[in-house]
Parts: sequence; structure tokens; C-alpha cells
Amino acid sequence: MSELMTTTYSMWRLFRNCRMACKWRYIDELVPLERDPNLAFGSVIHDCLECWHGERDLAKVLDHIDRTYPNRAQDDHQQADWHLARAMMSAYAEHYPAEAFEVVALEKTFEGPIVNPATGATSRSFILAGKVDGIVRQDGQYFLLEHKTASQIDASYLERLWTDFQIILYAWYLEQTLGITVSGIIYNVLVKAKLRQGKGETEAEFEARRAELIAKSKTGKSSAKRKLAEDDDTFQQRLQEKYLEPGMFHREVLYISRDQFEELRAELWELSKAMLDARRRNTFYRNTSYCFQYGRPCAYFQLCRSGGNPNVIENHFQRIAPHEELRDGAGEDAAPVF
Repeated sequence: MSELMTTTYSMWRLFRNCRMACKWRYIDELVPLERDPNLAFGSVIHDCLECWHGERDLAKVLDHIDRTYPNRAQDDHQQADWHLARAMMSAYAEHYPAEAFEVVALEKTFEGPIVNPATGATSRSFILAGKVDGIVRQDGQYFLLEHKTASQIDASYLERLWTDFQIILYAWYLEQTLGITVSGIIYNVLVKAKLRQGKGETEAEFEARRAELIAKSKTGKSSAKRKLAEDDDTFQQRLQEKYLEPGMFHREVLYISRDQFEELRAELWELSKAMLDARRRNTFYRNTSYCFQYGRPCAYFQLCRSGGNPNVIENHFQRIAPHEELRDGAGEDAAPVF
């Protein structure tokens, strides 16, 4: 029997959205050299939240942030993310000095078969693996803890949480793993403040602004002074004041319907059959409706447009084994659970 291929819900979601993009990532193992900065910041905050909910030691969290951005003095992007992460986590610790839930597990991984819910047959080609941010117990019930960073929280954002089928499917697998009943998901949402550190004026910019003011002045003079860059302490204080405003942190609890389990397992089984067919025929169709989803080109748009040109691959992509999200802690939790 051929070796089972490890899959995640992220892979199946990409396969459903665009089979060619799925092939580039999960079969050819190509990843763009330039990583999406929003994803990178979210990963840092996930690490911080794991540390905070595990030990509740803010000094350790802040030290992790400092070590994550070692070149912040020379790199404006690192400096901006360092400020935001420190302010966000400092305010988070103050906002949630105690929790109503008890932490059962953090960064819990699982692995199990893909099963045809109609017949009980298991796939001979694929298994499903995944990781959840946390499992907590509150009022005698188990919940999955799911961290999110968002640019804003509004009714539309909260409505979209209902479509987060990945975490619901993972809940089913964890129920089989741990022998517990998962009642729902606690979404822990942290808003990214949009403030920017004041950069100040160069000498040339100041002289240009001063000349403009003098030209408009009836006296031919101006008392304008050069705007100086905002220092780190002042900006950090401004950020932390922002995080005192309502709506910067939000917890949303969604309860799981048992019907959703069967529906998602059936969908996963159908996707696995479609993947087998695509692999057998080596036919992975492009979904051009997906090329500019979220208002920006797909990470593989350039590669598709070039027809898979080897020069594009060499200059803009690297090969990384799939399912990076499963690597941390995989050594202790990756054993099959069924």
C-alpha cells in the first residue's frame, strides 16, 4: 500500500479554491520568498499568547518579542511590529488579569484518518493532521480557544466566524483523540492598532514647509519649528492608551452543532476523492476567480502567468515542506490518535 499523505484543512481549502495553487504549494512544495507581513505578525502574537496562557509571565512574553525583532533599530518594519506587539500584549495582560476558563492544553496537535461518513471506510491515501491554539474548560464544558488578530471588529467580522469550518472539523478530531465533548469555540480576537510612529521632518522638508508658511504670512516671518521624530517611549505610551479604548479585545463564543460534524466530514471525503482524480490525471485546474481574492494577487499568480517558468521559480520561490504549522511540538503529539 502506498504511503499515506499528511494533509491539513488549509490544504483542502486551497484545493477547493484553486487546484493549481494547491499543487504549487503541497505537491511542488513552493513558497514565495517574500512572506505576507500580516501572516508573520499573526504568528508572533500566537507565540506570545501561547506563552502568556501557559505561564502568565508578561516579562517572558516581552522578552520573546524583543528577541523576535533583533534588527528593529535599522529596520522600520521590524520597529513598527515590535512596538505594536509590545503594546498589544502589555494591554492584553492588563485586560485579562484572570480568566474564567482553565487551560487544558495549548498548541495541541492531532492526526487521524479521513473517513467516509456514509460507509465508515477510511482513506488509503490521506490522513488529516492539525493543531489548535488551545483547549480550555469553563463551567464544566470544553471549548477550543482560537486566537485571531484583526484590523477591526464589526458585525461583518463576527458573522464570518460562522464560516470558520476548519476549527469545527478539528473539534471533531479532538473529540476522538481525547474522549471529550467540545461544546464550542472561544474566539479570542485582538485588534491591530493603526497608529504610526511620528517620523519627523528632514531639514529639507522643514525648510520647504517654512518657506511656504513665510510666503503666506503678512509679516514675511514664521515661528515654525522643525518637527522631530517621535521617540520610542512616547509612541509606546500612545499605543498603550489606544489599547485602553473599548473594542480592542473581544471574546466571541460559538457553540457547535453536531450536524456540522457530519456535513464537514462528508465534504472532506469528497475533496479527497477529487484530489485522487487530479493526481491520477495530473490535471490541476486554475480558478481565475481566486487570482485576486482579498484585493491582491494570489501568492502564485506570477508563477501561473509565466506558465511555471523555471526562472520565476528560481528567483521568487523556495522549496519548503508543507504543513509548517504542525512542526512546533510535533515531537510529543504527532502520534496517530485512532
